Amino acid sequence: MQGGTFMKARLRAAALLAGAFCCLLLPSGCADKPSESMTPDPIRIGVTLYRQSDTFISLLASDLLDCAKARETQDNVKITLNILDGTGNQGTQNEQVDRFLAQGYDAICVNEVDRTAASVIIDKARAADIPVIFFNREPVGEDMQRWQNVYYVGSDPREAGDMQGRIVVDLYDENPASVDRNGDGRIQYVILEGEPGHQDATLRTESCIAALTSAGIDVEKLASEPANWQRAQASAKMAQWLADEELRDRIEVIFCNNDDMALGAIDAYHAAEISELPVIVGIDATPPALLAIQDGSLAGTVRNDAQGQAQAIFDLAYALSTGANPQEAVPMLEGQYVWAPHSIVTIGNVMQEYD
Repeated sequence: MQGGTFMKARLRAAALLAGAFCCLLLPSGCADKPSESMTPDPIRIGVTLYRQSDTFISLLASDLLDCAKARETQDNVKITLNILDGTGNQGTQNEQVDRFLAQGYDAICVNEVDRTAASVIIDKARAADIPVIFFNREPVGEDMQRWQNVYYVGSDPREAGDMQGRIVVDLYDENPASVDRNGDGRIQYVILEGEPGHQDATLRTESCIAALTSAGIDVEKLASEPANWQRAQASAKMAQWLADEELRDRIEVIFCNNDDMALGAIDAYHAAEISELPVIVGIDATPPALLAIQDGSLAGTVRNDAQGQAQAIFDLAYALSTGANPQEAVPMLEGQYVWAPHSIVTIGNVMQEYD
């Protein structure tokens, strides 16, 4: 499949989730329909997202729907997958969780607005005896220990940050002048960060810089600002930096905690009609970011496996809903955690993302 066709298909699938509520309720599609007594009980899984407009989260939610459809066909079971948008409001998300619990859903999956709110959700779920799978935003360790039927699916932010830094290290090792453009033997950089206090933002930021210093590269931080994972906010922050002529001319690398913010930085350069971009790196490997790598505006990204995480989330929820063994359903499960691996994506291997 060609790259453009693949990404259009992925984005069309994600667009199906643009509404605040999404419900999957499909027939089995089997040719020989079994008797009603042999049909498995229907499964109801509730999902609440921190913000559905987030590109990565939207793709992951689309992949969850695909997982549910495939399992319906495979097991001849009716699955209701309700996906709700928390719209960045913890109060709204708490109300969504309360509805899932009150309606007796078999499992709930929560992409928290505020990771510190996990204890309230866990205690309510435990009282209702409904298992919880958190994903993408890791609750604090103490909250995870409140109940055995609490799980987390995500990726290691330290690994993501380290790989992002290694993209820059590799470019520097291959051709120092391509990164250190002023030739002073030091890399001047800025960082567009996620939400203040968010553990992924903090750890990705720390690890990407540590990768450079561990490789013996001198660095100088020029500026950093939170852009809350959002493309528009990142573009606005970047535009402010570009308006400062002295700062603008010194920026050699832009580290971005996710791809949406990296694309926002690129947008700001285009809006300012500045054709020569510094080295810009992101994290997630979203379809728009892969296109940016191909056109040369993005130096690289780190693949955050949305499909793999969606499969683990769904398999866990389905196993817990049907009384199956979670460890057998998700071999990667380590206690209460599933960690999805990352991989580096640059111009050298970007086309493999479409295989």
